[in-house]
Amino acid sequence: MNIIRDIQTLSEFKKNASKLVKQVQETKQSIVLTVNGQAVAVVQDAESYQNSLNDRELAESVDVLKERISKLRKGGERIPAEEVFSKISKKYGVKFD
Repeated sequence: MNIIRDIQTLSEFKKNASKLVKQVQETKQSIVLTVNGQAVAVVQDAESYQNSLNDRELAESVDVLKERISKLRKGGERIPAEEVFSKISKKYGVKFD
């Protein structure tokens, strides 16, 4: 992060929004917006934001899987594969042959 370039006041952002948005798109570096010296918002390009969402979703899925594996190792309920595939088929309209 370049402190001079990537941290801007909200007032400065309002004055130069087009220029700063173009900068974010070109550099892929977020801009931190401040009010009274305090960070209040981040401007980020759409692709980077989508990547962040994807990473968060993956991390949440991994956490759920780790928890479920842990429960299974401690003797948790096991569901037959046929039942799992049947539920998936009904829920998502997927056919397993």
